[in-house]
Amino acid sequence: MPRRVRAAHDGRNSTIPARARTGSRPRRGFGAAVGAAVAAAVLSGAAAAPVAAVPAPHGPHHGDPALQRALADLVAAPGGPPGAIAILTRDGVRQVYRAGTAEVGTRRPPRPDDHMRIASVAKAFSGAVALGLVDRRALRLDDTIGERLPHLPEAWHAVTLRQLLQHTSGLPDFSRSKAFQDIVRADPRHHFDSRRLLDFVADRPLAFPPGNRYAYSNSDNIAVALMAEQATGRPYESLLRQLVYRPLGLTETSLPQGYLLPRPFLHGYLTAPGEAPEDVSEAVSASGAWASGGIVSTPADLSGFIGGYAGPELLSPMTRRAQQDFLPGGASEPAGPGANAAGLGLFRYTTRCGTVLGHTGNTPGYTQFAAATRDGRRTVTVSVTSQVTTDPALLARLRATEERFVCALLDDRGPGPGGHRP
Repeated sequence: MPRRVRAAHDGRNSTIPARARTGSRPRRGFGAAVGAAVAAAVLSGAAAAPVAAVPAPHGPHHGDPALQRALADLVAAPGGPPGAIAILTRDGVRQVYRAGTAEVGTRRPPRPDDHMRIASVAKAFSGAVALGLVDRRALRLDDTIGERLPHLPEAWHAVTLRQLLQHTSGLPDFSRSKAFQDIVRADPRHHFDSRRLLDFVADRPLAFPPGNRYAYSNSDNIAVALMAEQATGRPYESLLRQLVYRPLGLTETSLPQGYLLPRPFLHGYLTAPGEAPEDVSEAVSASGAWASGGIVSTPADLSGFIGGYAGPELLSPMTRRAQQDFLPGGASEPAGPGANAAGLGLFRYTTRCGTVLGHTGNTPGYTQFAAATRDGRRTVTVSVTSQVTTDPALLARLRATEERFVCALLDDRGPGPGGHRP
């Protein structure tokens, strides 16, 4: 068993393997650049490896060369991510597509069991916790901040759990505050008290009357997690394990407080055309994102999660109806493929080939897309190892690639070399 070291977490001790401490560090003098990148993030070429078709009990399934080329082209684009991995799961048959490398300077391809930062897809996890507690009658969607968190500013007290989950609360975004950004720029690995992140905007009024319009805010999911803790008397991390990880069999997913990643992991990079990729995998502390974006997972676990959350596995039919009461025009960050609409901790993506439900996310070093059909039987995840949202042309290419994978997911003939692509 590996030696373990202590890691601070809200006054309690947690453990991480000592081997996880040896990850890459940013170059000397790079802290300010990383800090500027992460402060902006919370606001908002390698050779291709062959497709790996992973057989399930139903038998083997051949991959689609067109999908493999699309992923390889994304990696080969100017300023493109050094690595990318996509997983398609259709009725128990899993296909793994990958391009580039898991770590620059090696030939190791991205793998389904590599750890990675899932960024704002963590907001879907907080949705799963909150809606699970709604099913258990520990919370109600109409519970207000004033009822559950009366210590927060009185001006926020009318905001409901439903509005927080749908980003119609009007809460000011803590990650946009100058004080927060100054700390991150000075020290990207700064350890925040995650449960005090809303203090950065406690002197500010709501941006608009609750429920009046849509505005994506990282503060929303911090408040959701605090409500869950108040309702149960248990740490949010414990609720994640009870309500999400265990029911869905997610053995490689966690919500850390520090900057270290468990091994093996997909290295994440800052990229720009004509410049060498800069490894920022462990440049940023997760404590400044917490329930809004701090979760670490793997492509395999992420696939399992989105099928359970978008499908019927976790929630009752009544709660799912509330979850999927979508607000047209409410887009995730970054916007997913097609037309976006916002539900409760979940987005609807209406593409040229049909509709899937899921979430996206981006943070320095990583951009994520995870979606599933309503029955949860088909899932797609696309994970790339750079924050492509900093390049509009690259983001457009990524969204087009995501849509190609969605089309393959929804094609009843199944992805394959002989299948027609819409």
